[in-house]
Amino acid sequence: MSERSETGAAASGGPAVDADPVAAGWADYIAAARQLDGVRRAAATAAGEQARSVAAAREELTAVRDRLAAQQSQLRDRGVSAISLAPTPPEITEAARSMAAGPSAVLASLQTASGWAEAADDTLAARGLPRLARWPSRPRNLLVYGPLALVVPLVQVVLFLATGTGPATIVALVVGLPMPAVAFMLGWLAVGRLFRPRPQDRVDRTPRFGALVCLVPAVLTTAGIVLGMLAG
Repeated sequence: MSERSETGAAASGGPAVDADPVAAGWADYIAAARQLDGVRRAAATAAGEQARSVAAAREELTAVRDRLAAQQSQLRDRGVSAISLAPTPPEITEAARSMAAGPSAVLASLQTASGWAEAADDTLAARGLPRLARWPSRPRNLLVYGPLALVVPLVQVVLFLATGTGPATIVALVVGLPMPAVAFMLGWLAVGRLFRPRPQDRVDRTPRFGALVCLVPAVLTTAGIVLGMLAG
């Protein structure tokens, strides 16, 4: 009779029968175990990342120290005082503050320092014209191609003004025909020698731009001289 009344109460929307306490406890245990496993995995991942950051920071620190030691020696050989090469107390304090967040922050700071050291290496190892080596390639190369391209045209103009339509001018025009190619080759070699920061680096010689710079003055000068000779 009681079973029927409980069944009827459940069917009629009455109070439900209490759940099994063993099943409820087991469900709570499973939930807690899963949460604990998630915390353990997250802690293991964080510890692994921190260990990798520490290892990478140590390697970066060794590389930066070696590079700075070499640069310090070069700067001393060039007459820079030792006091100028040592960091000041405010710089040390600022660096320590930037690395207080842990191994990741230390690694980031060391990578930044490595970039600065590499830039300093480029400057110290630069050959020829170190400042101009960092200019945009076309304006920089124009400083080489331009003067070479103007040498022969200027000689031709001077000869024409001095001798008129004489044999010297004609010889200068004939001799000047291959000169743009010669000027270009000389400029191409000079750009690579003057503007290479380090021996292993490649320099943008802008060959098309250089050829145009070497050709235009020669063409204009030859055309002008020929027209002047015909008019005379």
